Amino acid sequence: MDRKLKVGVLGATGMVGQRFLSLLENHPWYEVVVVAASPNSAGKRYEDAVGGRWKMTTPMPEAYKDLIVMNVNDVDAVAKEVDFVFSAVDMTKDEIKAIEEAYAKTETPVVSNNSAHRWTKDVPMVVPEINPEHFAIIESQKKRLGTKRGFIAVKPNCSIQSYAPVLNAWKEFEPEEVVVTTYQAISGAGKTFKDWPEMEGNIIPFIGGEEEKSEKEPLRIWGHIEGDEIVPATSPKITCQCVRVPVLNGHTAAVFVRFKNKPSKEELIKKLVEYKGEPQELNLPSAPKQFIQYLTEDNRPQVSLDVDFENGMGVSVGRLREDTIYDYKFIGLSHNTLRGAAGGALLCAEYLTAKNFIQAK
Repeated sequence: MDRKLKVGVLGATGMVGQRFLSLLENHPWYEVVVVAASPNSAGKRYEDAVGGRWKMTTPMPEAYKDLIVMNVNDVDAVAKEVDFVFSAVDMTKDEIKAIEEAYAKTETPVVSNNSAHRWTKDVPMVVPEINPEHFAIIESQKKRLGTKRGFIAVKPNCSIQSYAPVLNAWKEFEPEEVVVTTYQAISGAGKTFKDWPEMEGNIIPFIGGEEEKSEKEPLRIWGHIEGDEIVPATSPKITCQCVRVPVLNGHTAAVFVRFKNKPSKEELIKKLVEYKGEPQELNLPSAPKQFIQYLTEDNRPQVSLDVDFENGMGVSVGRLREDTIYDYKFIGLSHNTLRGAAGGALLCAEYLTAKNFIQAK
């Protein structure tokens, strides 16, 4: 690459936007040149716009403090400065759909953390180790939008990252029925314990919208392109409950699986630890070297010990054992704001760059 690509972060003052900036600080391919947010923040220095709301455990990067926040609604002005954008805007779904399409129509690729376009028929929703072939639908999307290089790509919900990669590693054994309970960290709601003190020592047994996403999004990931749309898979059948727990980062899942072709425990573990995808083959900057690790201790995985595996981009699995009703059960863990959010979107962008979907303007 002759020069770093110029990047804008939409919704840069929010928690996911802050995570994007932290990940991009020393990125070998990308340089943040624009931070954009709501009209309330526009015109301020980034440090002043964020104020006391910096939620990362690492300090705000010095390189961003003096950037003047642009109005995210000034689409043409932002687009003129960048090669592509990451989207983490906090708006209604209809507003997000509209603004992301507006950016794409300026010939600016959009890699989104948001859920608004996850079910748009020609927008790829991708975990790069699982379904990178879905990026091919971008050509159909460009025809609909009337663009040559502008498009939208999204990553899936953070809740599925702790179990969908595991089930994908086992796809040759044909999982048929899956029962999941996710135990989801408060950062998934954009909160810290300072913001949400009532979560300390507490659980909430419902998270709006999460159960539907957790049950349906894996099927879209395992779907196929048919004409100008992505058609979801019809199996396995997944049912899920989602529980908010007093953990800052890290979504844990307790999973029960029934297979069409029942494997041995040894076969399942072998598939996990040997599993690689195209990001590993391409040696993308954010790709984990080891995508999935299997932990043999009875008390693992644990958030405090394992959430940062492979810089938060890997998946940890443990407690794999036979079940009296289903075939097997296991515990999975992934970092929700890294693998599940900004890091997952960044890996998508890296793949799209490596495959020349994203280039300098």
